[in-house]
Amino acid sequence: MLIRGGRVKDLPGVRYHTVRGTLDCAGVKDRKQGRSKYGAKRPKK
Repeated sequence: MLIRGGRVKDLPGVRYHTVRGTLDCAGVKDRKQGRSKYGAKRPKK
């Protein structure tokens, strides 16, 4: 799993996020908008 920084304001002690779509962490399926942050490929027409 690949980790990046970035805290979650309403969760104490959580200072990291996973990078989706890298290494063994899967991307988000059926994601149409904002795909880059979620490791989703461009959908076929």
